[in-house]
Amino acid sequence: MVDPLYCAASDRYDSGMKYERCGRSGILLPRISLGLWQNFGDVKPLALSRDMLHYAFDHGICSFDLANNYGPSYGSAEETFGQVFRKSLRPYRDEMFIATKAGYDMWPGPYGNWGSRKYLMSSLDQSLSRMGLDYVDVFYSHRYDPETPLEETLQALVDIVRQGKSLYVGISRWPMEAAAFAYEYLRRHDTPCLLYQGRINMLDREPVESGILRQASDNGAGFVAFSPLAQGLLTNRYLGGIPDDSRAALNKFLKSDSITDALVKKINALNDMALSRSQTLAQMALAWVLHHKEVTSVIVGCSSVKQLSDSIGCLDNPEFTPEELGMIDRLTNGC
Repeated sequence: MVDPLYCAASDRYDSGMKYERCGRSGILLPRISLGLWQNFGDVKPLALSRDMLHYAFDHGICSFDLANNYGPSYGSAEETFGQVFRKSLRPYRDEMFIATKAGYDMWPGPYGNWGSRKYLMSSLDQSLSRMGLDYVDVFYSHRYDPETPLEETLQALVDIVRQGKSLYVGISRWPMEAAAFAYEYLRRHDTPCLLYQGRINMLDREPVESGILRQASDNGAGFVAFSPLAQGLLTNRYLGGIPDDSRAALNKFLKSDSITDALVKKINALNDMALSRSQTLAQMALAWVLHHKEVTSVIVGCSSVKQLSDSIGCLDNPEFTPEELGMIDRLTNGC
Protein backbone atom coordinates (compact mmCIF):
# COMPACT_ATOMS: atom_id res chain seq x y z
CA MET A 1 0.00 0.00 0.00
CA VAL A 2 1.26 3.46 -0.89
CA ASP A 3 1.18 5.95 1.98
CA PRO A 4 -1.20 8.85 1.31
CA LEU A 5 0.37 12.22 0.64
CA TYR A 6 0.85 14.26 3.79
CA CYS A 7 -1.12 17.48 4.08
CA ALA A 8 -0.47 19.48 7.24
CA ALA A 9 -3.42 20.26 9.47
CA SER A 10 -5.04 23.53 8.45
CA ASP A 11 -5.53 24.55 12.10
CA ARG A 12 -1.94 23.81 13.17
CA TYR A 13 -1.41 27.36 14.47
CA ASP A 14 -4.83 27.51 16.14
CA SER A 15 -4.76 24.25 18.08
CA GLY A 16 -3.41 25.56 21.36
CA MET A 17 0.31 25.98 20.79
CA LYS A 18 1.76 29.21 22.20
CA TYR A 19 4.69 31.15 20.75
CA GLU A 20 7.28 33.29 22.50
CA ARG A 21 9.59 36.05 21.27
CA CYS A 22 13.16 34.78 21.10
CA GLY A 23 15.32 37.36 22.84
CA ARG A 24 15.80 40.58 20.87
CA SER A 25 14.96 39.13 17.47
CA GLY A 26 12.16 38.66 15.00
CA ILE A 27 11.89 34.96 15.80
CA LEU A 28 8.92 33.45 17.60
CA LEU A 29 9.46 29.91 18.88
CA PRO A 30 6.76 27.46 19.93
CA ARG A 31 6.76 26.96 23.67
CA ILE A 32 7.48 23.30 22.95
CA SER A 33 10.18 22.19 20.53
CA LEU A 34 10.67 18.60 19.42
CA GLY A 35 14.07 17.09 20.18
CA LEU A 36 15.38 14.21 18.09
CA TRP A 37 18.14 13.07 20.43
CA GLN A 38 17.28 9.47 21.29
CA ASN A 39 14.20 8.17 19.49
CA PHE A 40 14.69 9.10 15.84
CA GLY A 41 17.82 7.15 14.92
CA ASP A 42 18.21 4.16 12.65
CA VAL A 43 17.33 1.76 15.48
CA LYS A 44 13.73 3.02 15.36
CA PRO A 45 11.14 2.37 12.63
CA LEU A 46 11.00 5.19 10.09
CA ALA A 47 7.20 5.12 10.12
CA LEU A 48 7.16 5.87 13.86
CA SER A 49 9.54 8.80 13.44
CA ARG A 50 7.43 10.12 10.56
CA ASP A 51 4.22 9.88 12.58
CA MET A 52 5.76 11.76 15.52
CA LEU A 53 7.15 14.51 13.27
CA HIS A 54 3.83 14.88 11.48
CA TYR A 55 1.91 15.00 14.76
CA ALA A 56 4.26 17.66 16.10
CA PHE A 57 3.89 19.86 13.04
CA ASP A 58 0.11 19.37 12.91
CA HIS A 59 -0.05 20.69 16.49
CA GLY A 60 1.98 23.84 15.97
CA ILE A 61 5.45 22.53 16.83
CA CYS A 62 7.52 24.05 14.05
CA SER A 63 10.86 23.97 15.93
CA PHE A 64 12.99 20.84 15.60
CA ASP A 65 16.21 20.29 17.56
CA LEU A 66 18.95 18.04 16.20
CA ALA A 67 22.72 17.57 16.45
CA ASN A 68 25.30 15.86 14.28
CA ASN A 69 25.68 12.84 16.60
CA TYR A 70 22.04 12.30 17.53
CA GLY A 71 20.78 8.79 16.87
CA PRO A 72 21.76 6.21 17.66
CA SER A 73 23.80 5.69 15.51
CA TYR A 74 25.63 9.01 15.04
CA GLY A 75 24.09 11.04 12.25
CA SER A 76 21.05 8.83 11.89
CA ALA A 77 18.58 11.23 13.51
CA GLU A 78 19.47 13.83 10.88
CA GLU A 79 19.16 11.14 8.19
CA THR A 80 15.72 10.17 9.50
CA PHE A 81 14.63 13.79 9.59
CA GLY A 82 15.96 14.21 6.06
CA GLN A 83 13.96 11.25 4.76
CA VAL A 84 10.73 12.56 6.27
CA PHE A 85 11.51 16.09 5.12
CA ARG A 86 12.12 15.05 1.52
CA LYS A 87 8.97 12.93 1.34
CA SER A 88 6.42 15.08 3.15
CA LEU A 89 7.68 18.20 4.94
CA ARG A 90 9.60 19.98 2.19
CA PRO A 91 6.62 22.13 1.09
CA TYR A 92 6.56 23.56 4.63
CA ARG A 93 10.25 24.43 4.92
CA ASP A 94 9.64 28.15 5.36
CA GLU A 95 7.37 27.42 8.33
CA MET A 96 9.99 25.32 10.09
CA PHE A 97 12.77 26.34 12.47
CA ILE A 98 15.46 23.65 12.27
CA ALA A 99 18.46 23.55 14.59
CA THR A 100 21.57 21.42 14.59
CA LYS A 101 24.81 21.44 16.54
CA ALA A 102 28.41 20.26 16.64
CA GLY A 103 30.82 20.00 19.54
CA TYR A 104 30.77 16.43 20.80
CA ASP A 105 32.51 13.42 19.27
CA MET A 106 31.34 12.59 15.78
CA TRP A 107 34.19 10.87 13.92
CA PRO A 108 37.67 9.60 14.87
CA GLY A 109 40.76 11.73 14.95
CA PRO A 110 41.58 15.24 16.10
CA TYR A 111 39.09 17.02 13.79
CA GLY A 112 35.88 15.23 14.76
CA ASN A 113 35.25 16.76 18.17
CA TRP A 114 35.25 19.99 20.20
CA GLY A 115 35.24 23.49 18.69
CA SER A 116 37.77 23.97 15.92
CA ARG A 117 36.79 25.84 12.79
CA LYS A 118 37.56 22.74 10.73
CA TYR A 119 35.25 20.55 12.79
CA LEU A 120 32.33 22.98 13.00
CA MET A 121 32.30 23.80 9.31
CA SER A 122 32.78 20.26 8.03
CA SER A 123 30.20 18.94 10.49
CA LEU A 124 27.58 21.44 9.35
CA ASP A 125 28.21 20.54 5.72
CA GLN A 126 27.60 16.89 6.58
CA SER A 127 24.47 17.75 8.57
CA LEU A 128 23.01 19.72 5.67
CA SER A 129 23.70 16.80 3.35
CA ARG A 130 22.06 14.28 5.69
CA MET A 131 18.94 16.42 6.08
CA GLY A 132 18.73 17.54 2.46
CA LEU A 133 18.73 21.20 3.44
CA ASP A 134 20.35 24.28 1.94
CA TYR A 135 20.59 25.91 5.39
CA VAL A 136 19.55 25.46 9.00
CA ASP A 137 17.80 28.14 10.99
CA VAL A 138 20.21 28.01 13.90
CA PHE A 139 23.57 26.30 14.32
CA TYR A 140 24.96 25.80 17.82
CA SER A 141 28.38 25.34 19.28
CA HIS A 142 27.27 22.29 21.26
CA ARG A 143 29.76 22.78 24.07
CA TYR A 144 32.54 25.05 25.27
CA ASP A 145 36.01 23.98 24.15
CA PRO A 146 38.63 24.98 26.74
CA GLU A 147 41.55 24.34 24.37
CA THR A 148 40.53 26.02 21.11
CA PRO A 149 40.76 29.84 21.15
CA LEU A 150 37.27 31.25 21.62
CA GLU A 151 37.85 33.61 18.70
CA GLU A 152 38.31 30.63 16.36
CA THR A 153 35.10 28.92 17.42
CA LEU A 154 33.08 32.12 17.33
CA GLN A 155 34.48 33.37 14.03
CA ALA A 156 33.51 30.04 12.50
CA LEU A 157 29.93 30.71 13.65
CA VAL A 158 30.05 34.20 12.16
CA ASP A 159 31.35 32.89 8.84
CA ILE A 160 28.74 30.12 8.75
CA VAL A 161 26.02 32.79 8.84
CA ARG A 162 27.82 34.89 6.22
CA GLN A 163 28.03 31.84 3.96
CA GLY A 164 24.26 31.38 4.22
CA LYS A 165 24.49 27.94 5.81
CA SER A 166 22.67 29.08 8.94
CA LEU A 167 20.41 32.06 9.56
CA TYR A 168 21.37 32.37 13.25
CA VAL A 169 23.85 30.92 15.72
CA GLY A 170 23.68 29.84 19.34
CA ILE A 171 25.74 28.32 22.12
CA SER A 172 24.95 25.38 24.36
CA ARG A 173 26.25 24.66 27.88
CA TRP A 174 28.92 27.35 27.81
CA PRO A 175 30.08 28.57 31.25
CA MET A 176 29.23 32.14 32.17
CA GLU A 177 32.61 33.76 31.53
CA ALA A 178 32.99 32.16 28.12
CA ALA A 179 29.34 32.92 27.30
CA ALA A 180 29.91 36.60 28.16
CA PHE A 181 32.83 36.66 25.71
CA ALA A 182 30.70 34.92 23.07
CA TYR A 183 27.80 37.36 23.38
CA GLU A 184 30.12 40.33 22.99
CA TYR A 185 32.19 38.84 20.15
CA LEU A 186 29.16 37.81 18.12
CA ARG A 187 27.49 41.17 18.71
CA ARG A 188 30.58 43.06 17.52
CA HIS A 189 30.67 40.91 14.39
CA ASP A 190 27.02 41.62 13.54
CA THR A 191 25.95 38.04 14.23
CA PRO A 192 24.21 38.27 17.60
CA CYS A 193 23.73 35.08 19.57
CA LEU A 194 20.10 34.08 19.12
CA LEU A 195 19.87 31.23 21.63
CA TYR A 196 21.50 29.72 24.67
CA GLN A 197 20.60 26.07 25.22
CA GLY A 198 20.89 24.66 28.73
CA ARG A 199 19.68 21.92 31.03
CA ILE A 200 17.00 22.92 33.53
CA ASN A 201 14.35 21.01 35.44
CA MET A 202 12.84 20.90 38.91
CA LEU A 203 15.73 18.75 40.15
CA ASP A 204 18.52 20.69 38.41
CA ARG A 205 18.29 24.48 38.50
CA GLU A 206 21.90 25.31 37.67
CA PRO A 207 21.11 27.90 34.94
CA VAL A 208 18.84 29.74 37.38
CA GLU A 209 21.18 29.55 40.35
CA SER A 210 24.36 30.41 38.42
CA GLY A 211 22.85 33.35 36.57
CA ILE A 212 23.14 31.77 33.11
CA LEU A 213 19.42 32.24 32.51
CA ARG A 214 19.51 35.93 33.41
CA GLN A 215 22.74 36.45 31.45
CA ALA A 216 21.13 35.13 28.26
CA SER A 217 18.15 37.41 28.70
CA ASP A 218 20.33 40.44 29.44
CA ASN A 219 22.25 39.78 26.22
CA GLY A 220 19.16 39.52 24.05
CA ALA A 221 19.35 35.74 23.61
CA GLY A 222 16.47 33.37 24.02
CA PHE A 223 16.88 30.37 26.32
CA VAL A 224 15.94 26.89 25.12
CA ALA A 225 15.69 24.33 27.91
CA PHE A 226 16.60 20.68 27.48
CA SER A 227 16.20 17.68 29.80
CA PRO A 228 13.07 19.16 31.43
CA LEU A 229 12.05 15.72 32.72
CA ALA A 230 15.49 14.86 34.17
CA GLN A 231 15.98 11.86 31.86
CA GLY A 232 12.55 10.52 32.78
CA LEU A 233 12.79 10.96 36.55
CA LEU A 234 10.01 13.55 36.42
CA THR A 235 7.51 11.15 34.86
CA ASN A 236 5.53 8.24 36.22
CA ARG A 237 8.33 5.82 35.26
CA TYR A 238 10.10 5.84 38.64
CA LEU A 239 7.21 6.21 41.07
CA GLY A 240 7.65 2.60 42.18
CA GLY A 241 11.42 2.45 41.92
CA ILE A 242 13.60 1.53 38.94
CA PRO A 243 11.86 -0.36 36.08
CA ASP A 244 13.92 -3.12 34.49
CA ASP A 245 13.80 -1.53 31.03
CA SER A 246 14.50 2.04 32.15
CA ARG A 247 17.53 4.22 31.41
CA ALA A 248 18.52 3.98 35.07
CA ALA A 249 18.41 0.16 35.03
CA LEU A 250 20.65 0.22 31.99
CA ASN A 251 22.85 2.92 33.57
CA LYS A 252 22.33 4.82 30.33
CA PHE A 253 22.51 8.61 30.84
CA LEU A 254 20.79 8.14 34.22
CA LYS A 255 22.65 6.23 36.94
CA SER A 256 20.73 3.81 39.13
CA ASP A 257 22.66 4.72 42.28
CA SER A 258 21.35 8.29 42.00
CA ILE A 259 17.77 7.11 42.49
CA THR A 260 17.54 6.80 46.24
CA ASP A 261 14.50 5.95 48.33
CA ALA A 262 14.41 9.60 49.46
CA LEU A 263 14.34 10.81 45.85
CA VAL A 264 11.57 8.37 44.92
CA LYS A 265 9.57 9.67 47.88
CA LYS A 266 9.98 13.25 46.66
CA ILE A 267 9.00 12.29 43.11
CA ASN A 268 5.84 10.65 44.44
CA ALA A 269 5.01 13.80 46.38
CA LEU A 270 5.47 15.85 43.22
CA ASN A 271 3.23 13.41 41.38
CA ASP A 272 0.51 13.87 44.01
CA MET A 273 0.79 17.61 43.51
CA ALA A 274 0.52 17.23 39.73
CA LEU A 275 -2.61 15.11 40.13
CA SER A 276 -4.13 17.84 42.30
CA ARG A 277 -3.54 20.20 39.35
CA SER A 278 -5.20 17.70 36.96
CA GLN A 279 -1.85 17.10 35.26
CA THR A 280 0.59 14.28 34.84
CA LEU A 281 3.92 14.73 36.59
CA ALA A 282 5.58 15.25 33.21
CA GLN A 283 3.11 17.99 32.31
CA MET A 284 3.69 19.79 35.58
CA ALA A 285 7.48 19.49 35.16
CA LEU A 286 7.29 21.04 31.69
CA ALA A 287 4.97 23.81 32.88
CA TRP A 288 7.41 24.56 35.73
CA VAL A 289 10.28 25.08 33.27
CA LEU A 290 8.12 27.32 31.08
CA HIS A 291 6.98 29.48 34.00
CA HIS A 292 10.48 31.04 34.03
CA LYS A 293 9.97 34.18 31.96
CA GLU A 294 13.44 33.93 30.42
CA VAL A 295 12.71 30.49 28.92
CA THR A 296 11.62 30.77 25.30
CA SER A 297 11.00 27.11 24.51
CA VAL A 298 11.44 23.71 26.11
CA ILE A 299 12.71 20.71 24.15
CA VAL A 300 10.77 17.50 24.61
CA GLY A 301 11.70 14.07 23.38
CA CYS A 302 9.18 11.36 22.69
CA SER A 303 9.00 7.68 21.86
CA SER A 304 5.36 7.73 20.73
CA VAL A 305 2.66 10.07 19.50
CA LYS A 306 0.83 9.52 22.80
CA GLN A 307 3.84 10.72 24.79
CA LEU A 308 4.17 13.80 22.60
CA SER A 309 0.47 14.54 23.00
CA ASP A 310 0.86 14.31 26.78
CA SER A 311 3.75 16.78 26.68
CA ILE A 312 1.77 19.29 24.64
CA GLY A 313 -0.94 19.03 27.28
CA CYS A 314 1.28 20.94 29.71
CA LEU A 315 0.04 24.12 28.01
CA ASP A 316 -3.48 23.51 29.29
CA ASN A 317 -2.46 24.51 32.83
CA PRO A 318 0.73 26.60 32.71
CA GLU A 319 0.22 28.80 35.77
CA PHE A 320 1.38 28.18 39.34
CA THR A 321 0.28 29.80 42.54
CA PRO A 322 2.99 31.11 44.89
CA GLU A 323 2.02 28.30 47.28
CA GLU A 324 2.56 25.67 44.60
CA LEU A 325 5.95 27.09 43.65
CA GLY A 326 6.94 27.12 47.31
CA MET A 327 5.86 23.50 47.69
CA ILE A 328 7.92 22.45 44.66
CA ASP A 329 10.94 24.28 46.11
CA ARG A 330 10.55 22.47 49.43
CA LEU A 331 10.09 19.07 47.82
CA THR A 332 13.11 19.41 45.55
CA ASN A 333 15.45 21.05 48.05
CA GLY A 334 18.74 19.17 48.11
CA CYS A 335 18.07 17.14 44.96
